[in-house]
Order: sequence, then C-alpha cells, then structure tokens
Amino acid sequence: MLLPGYHIVAVAATVVSVTLVVSQDMIDPVEQLGVDVGVMVGHVVKHNLPGCHLVLVTTSYSSLVTSTLLSMGMEAGMVVEAGWVLSQDQLAQDHLLQGLWGDTRTTCRALILDLTASNSTELFLRFTVLSGLRLRSQTVVVAIGGKTGVKEVLLHHSLRNTIHAIYLAVPDFTLYSLPSHGNARLGRDLPQEGVTSERVWVYKRCLYCNNGEAHVKFIQMWNINSNLQFMDNILHDQIQNMFGHELRIVAVPYFPYMDFERNSNNLGNMVKPKDSLDVRIIETFADKLNFTYKIHAEPNRSFGEDRKGNFTGMIGQLQREETDFSTIVAPTPGRLKVVEYLRGYPSDPLTVTSLKPALLPPHLALLRPFEGNLWFALLASVVAWGVFMWLMQRAWWWVAGGRSVRFNTALLFGWGALLEQPPSNPSVNDSGRLLVGWWLVFCLIIDTGFRSSLVSHLTVQGTTKPLDGFEDILERNSWKWAIEPWLYKGATLEYFSKHTSPIVKQIYSGMEVLVADEALKKVLDGGFSLIDHKNYIEVVVASWYTDTHGDTSFYISNKGISVIAAFGWGFRQGAPFLSRFLQLMSRLEDAGLINYWTKEVINRRVKQNRAASTLNLNAAKQDTKEDDSSEVVLGMHHLQGAFYLLILGCSVASLNLLREIFAHIRSSP
Repeated sequence: MLLPGYHIVAVAATVVSVTLVVSQDMIDPVEQLGVDVGVMVGHVVKHNLPGCHLVLVTTSYSSLVTSTLLSMGMEAGMVVEAGWVLSQDQLAQDHLLQGLWGDTRTTCRALILDLTASNSTELFLRFTVLSGLRLRSQTVVVAIGGKTGVKEVLLHHSLRNTIHAIYLAVPDFTLYSLPSHGNARLGRDLPQEGVTSERVWVYKRCLYCNNGEAHVKFIQMWNINSNLQFMDNILHDQIQNMFGHELRIVAVPYFPYMDFERNSNNLGNMVKPKDSLDVRIIETFADKLNFTYKIHAEPNRSFGEDRKGNFTGMIGQLQREETDFSTIVAPTPGRLKVVEYLRGYPSDPLTVTSLKPALLPPHLALLRPFEGNLWFALLASVVAWGVFMWLMQRAWWWVAGGRSVRFNTALLFGWGALLEQPPSNPSVNDSGRLLVGWWLVFCLIIDTGFRSSLVSHLTVQGTTKPLDGFEDILERNSWKWAIEPWLYKGATLEYFSKHTSPIVKQIYSGMEVLVADEALKKVLDGGFSLIDHKNYIEVVVASWYTDTHGDTSFYISNKGISVIAAFGWGFRQGAPFLSRFLQLMSRLEDAGLINYWTKEVINRRVKQNRAASTLNLNAAKQDTKEDDSSEVVLGMHHLQGAFYLLILGCSVASLNLLREIFAHIRSSP
C-alpha cells in the first residue's frame, strides 16, 4: 500500500487522465498559464537533466504544474507531498527520506519545488533542511513560485552549498488547482489584472557573485510562447570564479607536504605558510579560481581520532563545519563517513631508520667467498672422493694383485689437488687415472670460482645485512624501536592496533614513542631503530645528520610499508568547490607537477637547513673512505685471515710432530 506522502512515479497515470479530461471540457487562462509553466519546467528538465534522478516536491498533487509535469511523462524518481512528510514523527520521517536521493549508483540528482499551490515557502524550505540538501552540492534545484519568494528560496541556508539553482517566478498569485470532483468548476474567480500574463522571470543562484557570497542573479524575463533554447545550458556551468571568497583551512605541520610558522600573537591559531607541497597547490588553486584563504593550525597537532562518532583534530573541525577543508590527511573508513575526501598524491611509506650496515670482520675474508653450505659440501666431496679412490684401488689389488694404495695417500691427493699442489698420482690402473682426471677438472672449477670471489671480497668489503623491514627488526636479539608521538595517531595508530599480521602485532606491542632527535641519538648508540615516514625522515637526516661529503651514519630502508593508499585533503560535507578542486588536482598530477614539486621542495629545504646552521660533523662516525676510493690497496687487515690460517697450520703441524716423537720414543727399545 502506497503512502500518500511518498509516491513513486506510478501515480502519474491517474493524474494525467484527470488533466486530460478537464482540459478537453474547458480552457481557462489560469489553467493554461499553469500548463505552460509546467511545459517550461519540462523543457528545462529534458535539456538540462537527462537521465537524472528527479525528486518532485509539492503540497498538492492537483497542482497544475505538478500534473502537467507528470502528464509529459517526466521520469521522476520520487513525487513527494511535503506537508504530509513533515507531519510524521521523527522515526517515520527518517524512514520516508531514507531512499529520497536514490542509491550509491546515482550520479545526477535534481530537486523540483512546486511552490505554485501554496502561499508560503516555509513548508518547502523545512523539507529541504530535513532532506539533507546541504550535503549534496551537485543536486540541481528548480523552484517554481511567485516573485516574492525568489530571495527567500535561493538564499536559504539549506541551499548554501548548492551550485545550480534556478527560480522560475510566475505572476504573484496562486495558480489554481484541479478540482477535487470532476464536475466542479476549475478555479475561483480571479482578478482580471494579470490573468492572461504570460511572463515568467528566470532567476539563478550565483554562489559567490556578491564579493564571494551568494547572490540572486536575474537571467531573463521569458514569454511562455517564445523560444526556450536560451534555457538549454543554464545549469551546465562550473565554478570558474569565486570572486575573492575566503576559505578557512586547518592544517597540521608535516613536511614536505605542509609546513608553516605560527604567528607571535597566535590569534585564532592562524599561521604563516612556508614553502611546501600543499601550499604550492593551494596558491595555484587560489590563482585559478580567485579565492582567498586563511590557514589555521590544529592546536593539538591531531589529524583526527574517532570518539564514538565524534572526531577530534582536523577531522572534527570539518565534521562540525568549522573549516572548509584541511591539508594532508589520510582517509580511513570512519573519517569518510563524516567528511569528503580528495586524493592528492601517493602516500609517504613508513621506513626503518637504523645504523648504516657495518663492515664484516676482516679475519673471515678467506671464508667469505663461499657460503657455509658450500664449504661443507666441498669438505664432504674431498673425503668422499678419497674413500671412493681407495676402495677402487683396493678392489683392483684384490683381483689383480700388485701395488696397493693407502687410504691417507688417496685422501691427501684429493686435498692437494684442490690446493693446486697435488702429490704423485696414486692410481695403479686406468679406472683410477680416469677418476683422477675428473677430480682435477672439478678442482679447476672450484679454484677458479674461489679465486675470483676472493679478489672481489678483498676489493669491496662486505657489510652486515641492513634492516629493511619489520621482519629484520624482529630477527635481531634485544633490538628496540620507536615512532614519533605526532605520527602515532589517527591512521597510523589504527594500522598498528588493528592489523592482523603477527609481525605487525609484535612491532606494535614493543613500540616506544620518542621525538625524532631523541630517537636518532639512540640509533647512533646501536641496537635501536626509528620508524618514520620516508620523505619526512630523509629531510631530517640530510639536513642535520649528514656531513659535507654526503656521508651519514644512518640507513633508511628501501622497503617501505604503505599504511594507506594515498594522501589528500579532507573537506566538509557538501563543499561546493570539491569537484572543481578535483579537476585541478588531476591536471597537476597528469602534468607531473606533483612529483616535481615534491622533490623540489625537499631539496630546497635541505639546502636551507644546512646553510642556516652548523652541521654536526660527528654524525658520520663510520670510516667510509674506502667507499669513496676507486682503487683499494690491500693491507694487513685485509689478509689477516691468511696469517691466522698459517699460524693454525703451524700449530697443528707442531702438535703432530710432538705426537710422532712421543710415539717413536715409546717404540724404541
């Protein structure tokens, strides 16, 4: 059963039949004027709003304008009787208005207000407030009524975000409604003055024409019987000039995206912007669209945390419509419910800042050309070949007799061939010689690989494994890590606290909160890492912890962890300039200016920081001269492993000599 206040377009057939019957029986000037105005509105809808979801609001279904629109087959999404909806309780109103604007697939919406059947616009304006029109700036509003209601409607606060709104002003008398009974007389007796008037005044809401404020602009006085082509593009213009409208912006300092200086008087938290990516974009938009702006700092440097649906920080100011938009902020599911979002640039990934990888111990340089498993495989091969050689020669001796081969002789030959100093060939037959030949080929390959790898390792010394991710941190024993307090809020805190990965959970449980300077001092002491955004920490390290040669003790991981897909700006819901900002942002990104400005801002800031203060020359503690040299002269510290090996060999030989002497003494009579 359909409710009388909320009918879909299926009710149009009944109204159409009544209109057609009446129009055939009698033609009245008032009726004709109402029908002509309806035709005019239908023309506007047909040529300006094709395929849009239409919401027709009236106070009476028997209104001549409403009935004419329906009789023209207007594809309305909703036909609403405003008075009946407003008479319901809150729960019923919420239910009735739930599907008013269509679903998420709806891309074009229009609201038609038929004020011709009522002497007061208050009812309609209450409905526009209740329907949440302010949240849908792209919704087109077409109002039809008397001239006295032009400013009252177009300048009403419920339309404060509406970009496209026109008012068709008919003569200042109430158009007559269709009779409730078919045989009743159409309309009342009217004053003859103005009854046959065919003039309609067209007004348009101009969002910023009055020195940046809303203004009612007269378009044209239209004759009903004249050509309507001038109306075809009346609703297709975009925001091109904001006429100096002042936008209020809230910001949190986060270089290179946003940076500013606080005013000394701190009046209203206003700040002086410094060169940064967001400032450049805002200045470009302001020059293009002709608006002014004031930037205010968020007092607690908070992006926005959810407190049971009420947000703090920048998101909270946007939610309460205290500001128009914010600079860099991350989108989260909770935030997107209360603000609009404009994607601006790729997100700044989280990186791990630790000490630069240290040089590996020089005394192990001889072992480093081969991995441990290769050394074990090589040792096993020597022993296995010696045993196999001994067994083959032993089998030949058992069959043919003659000279046999001792086990230690076969084993030492395999070891000597590997060292390129083999003793005499121990084989006594052709099969043994064939085995020796293949062993020599094997030794040639192994020796060539070892020699070339040893030269490269002695020329360029290896370093320890760098910390490139959370997994590397957890692999180190007794390792600690921290994050900055201003960063450990909002989206970043939500990422760590809600992530299901065991690795992220372990990082979250051991996280410390320290400012960058304090954390970097702990990093220099060793066993500590700082988790921070890549672009931000690179500026800090390059500015204050890098010497004039570009050397630093810190290593910033190449592997980043993306907390969110992209960074951008937050807007209060219904901001009318959002779509225009989106177009301009897309043009900047397509032109490559976003990436170019980001790199330029970072390089310029680093130069300014280094020039403005004395560098900490003790920051680069490690010896990096070898990295800068094109030639390496081998020294004692490079080959100390060979000397250790020599000493070990001499010690083993000495112990063996003592064993032989002791055995000889015992065997002597």
